[in-house]
Amino acid sequence: MRSILITGCSSGIGYDAARTLAGKGWRVFATCRAEEDCARLEAEGMESFRLDYETPETIEAAVETTLERTGGTLDALFNNGAYAIPGAVEDLPVAALRQNFEANLFGSHDLTRRVIPVMRAQGHGRIVQCSSVLGLQAMPWRGSYNATKFALEGLTDTLRLEMRGTGIDVILIEPGPIRTAFRRNARKQFDRWIDWENSARADQYRATLVKRLYAAETAPDRFEQGCEAVTRKLIRALEAPRPRAHYYVTTPTYIAAAARRFLPQRLIDVIMSRM
Repeated sequence: MRSILITGCSSGIGYDAARTLAGKGWRVFATCRAEEDCARLEAEGMESFRLDYETPETIEAAVETTLERTGGTLDALFNNGAYAIPGAVEDLPVAALRQNFEANLFGSHDLTRRVIPVMRAQGHGRIVQCSSVLGLQAMPWRGSYNATKFALEGLTDTLRLEMRGTGIDVILIEPGPIRTAFRRNARKQFDRWIDWENSARADQYRATLVKRLYAAETAPDRFEQGCEAVTRKLIRALEAPRPRAHYYVTTPTYIAAAARRFLPQRLIDVIMSRM
């Protein structure tokens, strides 16, 4: 039975991936940040335990638990957990940016480094990173998330080059808008960190970002897809004999990739500044 460790499984992309892969015969270790979410997944019949990217001891413990249960092997890792802190870059506290990098980059890097020796010893493995269209193209009000995902792209591309010849494939999945609790979670971070009412951009916040963040959940993006769209690409990344380096999900990601190749940056800036 092939085994995979997945982060961020309390809901959304991670939850759908865990359930689908288990249904396809994978042994799935579905981790969550909160103990109560782990308990809920256990009640559903999954193998679940805590892993919080911002708490290094949970990363170490999760890897130890996984290897104890598999007898020291692991076929795949899906680094999925991440969150956004919306707001203008000039209003983003350093502490907020630092915490976002801890969750979106440093934690996944720590986890990845811990599983590489296992995969190297067994001669094979797949490391799949969930990036974003915002790792390809920057957008206003998303500076923190853009920065973490751009960094993840660079780190992952470098790791892929360095793992050539080891039997370990390193892959990026880049979703655009996906139907998850992402906006609701981002709203909590916005409320915690961004003092928008005292910002020089208060009127812009009121007219754009605040309105978008607090819009009814029943108003989806027209390009939005369900989590199963990401899971389909994850399965390809895991099961293809020769996986691609990058898998795009949703129309906006394809458009962003094409724009970077064919449009001048000045025109891209004009388009993105209106988003």
